[in-house]
Amino acid sequence: MFLIAGPCAIENRDIVLQTAETLRRLCYDLGITLYFKSSFDKANRTSASARGIGMDEGLRILQEVKDQFGLPILTDVHESHQCAPVAEVADVLQIPAFLSRQTDLLQAAAATGRIVNVKKGQFMAPWDMGGAISKIEQVSPNAAHDGRIWLTERGSSFGYGRIVVDMTSLVEMRRFGCPVIFDATHSVQQPSSQAGITGGNREMVPYLMRAALAVGIDGLFIETHPDPDKAISDAANQVRLSDMENLLKQALEINQLVH
Repeated sequence: MFLIAGPCAIENRDIVLQTAETLRRLCYDLGITLYFKSSFDKANRTSASARGIGMDEGLRILQEVKDQFGLPILTDVHESHQCAPVAEVADVLQIPAFLSRQTDLLQAAAATGRIVNVKKGQFMAPWDMGGAISKIEQVSPNAAHDGRIWLTERGSSFGYGRIVVDMTSLVEMRRFGCPVIFDATHSVQQPSSQAGITGGNREMVPYLMRAALAVGIDGLFIETHPDPDKAISDAANQVRLSDMENLLKQALEINQLVH
């Protein structure tokens, strides 16, 4: 099991470096491979709320994480023209769930030769992810076979302010032969539940995480922040950084039982 973790949005250098240092120490002690994740732009917002620090400054901070802590980097891309410059820093380009059917974006990410992590759209069935795989492989043949396509489950939305997770989706997507990741923090979102701002319930993260691990996954996605209630994005569902050690120990125990 590998871990994708970090603050939802890059707010400033200090928070990113503090989080990266803590996660690196924890994952080293526990023997977990860590991909550090944070987004320079949160473009998929319900309302015109804070989006992040921007691509240029964001990539500089992520490069510092890479240089200082030796961690591979994962971050989102929202437009095709972002893929090449982001790939100069990031080891994994992430396609946001709302953009998971955007052919030009998928193929521009694939053209960089980096791993592409496609988050399954809240509106998509798990077997529909075969379309995203085929689009990527039109540009990068054998990408799935080579482990350069990851698929992430982050729940489904039925339009009433709550994300629902169908655990059989994990089984369905593993049939493609790609690593399958469970996003434990976005799966507890409550879209548009706070006067046009997405809410959530971080208390439910451990329960959904345990269920996904019991089904069988290859990676775990957890957004974490030193003081999540003050975060500019996904404040209600990010895990408190001080709680990560206990959460990861639980994850390892279940993962070892399954495998």
